[in-house]
Amino acid sequence: MSRINLNTKQKKYILLPLVLIMSSYALFSCKPSGAIVKSYPGYNFDEPEKFNMPESLLEISGIAFNKLSSDTIYSIQDEDGSLFRQKWDDRKQQHVRFADKGDYEDLAIMKETVFVLESNGSVYVFPFADRNLKKTSNVKEWKKILPKGEYESIYADPATNSLYFLTKTSNDDHKSRHATGYILNYDVKTGELKKTGTFELASKEIEALGYKIKNGLKASALTRNPKTNEWLILSSVNKLLVVANWDWKVTQVYHLNSADFNQPEGIAFDNRLNLFISNEGDEISAGNILKFKYTVVQPQR
Repeated sequence: MSRINLNTKQKKYILLPLVLIMSSYALFSCKPSGAIVKSYPGYNFDEPEKFNMPESLLEISGIAFNKLSSDTIYSIQDEDGSLFRQKWDDRKQQHVRFADKGDYEDLAIMKETVFVLESNGSVYVFPFADRNLKKTSNVKEWKKILPKGEYESIYADPATNSLYFLTKTSNDDHKSRHATGYILNYDVKTGELKKTGTFELASKEIEALGYKIKNGLKASALTRNPKTNEWLILSSVNKLLVVANWDWKVTQVYHLNSADFNQPEGIAFDNRLNLFISNEGDEISAGNILKFKYTVVQPQR
C-alpha cells in the first residue's frame, strides 16, 4: 500500500472535522432523550465527601447503619464472609466472620439482627451483638429462600419487621422487562423468615423518562428515604439512580457520572438524611464510600 504524505496544514483540515464528529457522537449517544435532572433533590452529586477504603474493602458492596446512626459504618465485600465496621474517615476496620467465602452483595441491620444477602438468594442471619467477636457461630443460613435468580439488594423496615429484596436478573424478569421484588417478614421472637408479598419495578417506566435499559435495570442496591418514603434503587451496570414512590411507580431517574461512581453497589441514609453510596474499586481505583450531605429543599414559588 502506498503512503500518502500530508503537511501540517492538510492534517489540520482533516483531523479537525473528525474530532468534532467524534466529540458530538460521544456527547449525544450517551445522553438520554428526556430532560436531565442532575441530582436528587436535597443533594449535590458534584460535591461528595469521599472516604477511600483499605485494601480489605477494595470490593466493598453493601453498607448499612444501625438505627440510622452513621457513627459506625457497617459493610461487606463480595468475596469474604465477614461483617466490617469502621468510623467515617478512619481506614482501620474490624470485622467478624459469619461464613466462608462466597458472593455477598448487601446487608441490613434490624431489631439487633444482621441480615446478609448472597447473590444466589440465600440470607445469613446473626445477632448484631456478635459484631465484636472474631467469629460468630450464631448464624442461621436461609438457603436460596428467594426464587431462582441473582440478587444484590436488601432493605429492612423496622416498623413492619419486613425485608425487601429486588432481583438483579432472572429469566422471568428478562422476558417481562420487570425487576421483581420479594417481601419477607422477620419474626423477632422465633427468628423465622416468611414470604409475605411481591412487587415490581417496570423497565418501561424508566425508559419513559428517557433512559434506555435494553437488558433491564439490574439493580445493585436498594434503600428508602426516611423523610419522603421514596424508594431509591441503584444500578451499577447502567450507572443510574432510580426513584420510585411507595407503590413502586418510577418518578425520576438520575444518571451517575462514572468519574465519581466507579461501581455503585451500596446505598444508605443516616438519621440526618445524609446519603451514602459505596463503590467497588478496581486495579486503578480504591473502593470508596461517597457521602452527600442533605440540604433543605426550598419550595418552588
